[in-house]
Amino acid sequence: MKFFYPLSDRHHRLLSFALVCLFIQMTALVSSAQKPEPQREQLLNGLRIMLLPRPGDATVLLRLRINSGAAFDPDGKIGTMALLGDILFPDPGTHDYFKEEIGGRLEVETDFDAINITLQGRASDYDRIVDILRAALVTTQITPENVAKVKETRIQALAGTKPSAQLLANRMISERLFGTFPYANSEGGTLESLGRIERSDLMLAREKFLNPNNATLVIIGGVDQRRAMRALRQLLGGWRKGDQTIQATFRQPTPADARVLIANAPGAQTTEVRLAVRAVARGDRDYLATSLLATVARARWQKQLTEATGKLFVKLEAPLLPGLFVMGATVGSTAANRTIESARQVLKSLVDGPISPAEVENARKVNNELIAISGDDSLANAWLDVESYSLPGWAEQIRMWNALSPTDLQRVAGRLFKEAALATVVIGNAEELKAQLTPVFAVEVLGEAAPKVIEPAVDKTSAEPPVKHRLPTFKPLRTTSPLVKPSRPAIKPD
Repeated sequence: MKFFYPLSDRHHRLLSFALVCLFIQMTALVSSAQKPEPQREQLLNGLRIMLLPRPGDATVLLRLRINSGAAFDPDGKIGTMALLGDILFPDPGTHDYFKEEIGGRLEVETDFDAINITLQGRASDYDRIVDILRAALVTTQITPENVAKVKETRIQALAGTKPSAQLLANRMISERLFGTFPYANSEGGTLESLGRIERSDLMLAREKFLNPNNATLVIIGGVDQRRAMRALRQLLGGWRKGDQTIQATFRQPTPADARVLIANAPGAQTTEVRLAVRAVARGDRDYLATSLLATVARARWQKQLTEATGKLFVKLEAPLLPGLFVMGATVGSTAANRTIESARQVLKSLVDGPISPAEVENARKVNNELIAISGDDSLANAWLDVESYSLPGWAEQIRMWNALSPTDLQRVAGRLFKEAALATVVIGNAEELKAQLTPVFAVEVLGEAAPKVIEPAVDKTSAEPPVKHRLPTFKPLRTTSPLVKPSRPAIKPD
């Protein structure tokens, strides 16, 4: 016989609260997995289109992604693709029109992988918006006057900005890790490289990369499918298709120099510390696990490193090709040694394990914004990422995210850190840092000549030849993503 006892008011409240929490969690999961899917179209010139009509919406958002970015800058002319993005809309009046006349915005952003163009305004002005986009893409005004104007604007912006120690440290760790690989460069160029770019460079870049079969357009808002496609066929149908999609052939970077690089910042009261290893690509099957692993690493490092005086971070930067897993902190001038040691201990602990289920769940809660979508901008980017990086559908990404286990994270930690070529950079008072770090680490001081290595004399009478010591070799990360479609072959090394 079973006996059922009546619940008290307190028990009723607790049960009701638990059910409400469960309902909220399940509703969030279902809504995340059931994000709206776009209508897919394609023009005859190869332009891929993803459309989400919203009847009654007063606004419309267009986001065009040209799938070639700053990684394609010519050698010695860093910033070419950024200038190409700038020259698409060289007249400030066009930007003012979007802001003041139709209550919207016009933005162009260039990263390593793409040029992203955002146009937003009233749905009633949709045809006009597409016509403005047509003028930029089909009749790009690469005149001598416009080239000079966009170069001067970008150069003045760089010259008038003094980079912070944090920004310099971020740049230097990329250079230290990647060497001559394009990801070591500044996406927007430098004062020297921008000065070398000529009009012919922009015309060549426009011819090679600014083509409809190298682009995807997302449209979200109050425009129905018939009207949207009619304007696109009339106005962008004449956008000439490229003869071929240019594939990059970058020479893969050599293993990073294991010495700690010290850069001088005279009078600095704090020290910037960065450590990095090569990581996964955006389309890699381990991208989500690596993102979660970064959050676990940060929590462990935070417990160990009480000396941090500023922002402490661990993050993954994952473009089309393998990017970097970077740890950074601002610490007191006497804490650089401890900071580097603790970071290395964290990486070793992730490889040796164990990683607890509680750590994974806490990291998942902190990091849920990775898979969250809020607003049309976020939705457009999510769709473009699926297309650009050959990712699984959104529901499958949610499933993969929720299925990640401690075993998955430890496997990825072994893949990334076990035999990693670790790059380390510190910026601060060079004399103090050199005295502090030299007894513990092999160091290099930026700007100082490397000491000459004196080869030992060989005793020719010896019966045994001298022993040659080889540097350890590092197993390179796989550069081909298992999720890359055949239509966009992976970038192969020379």
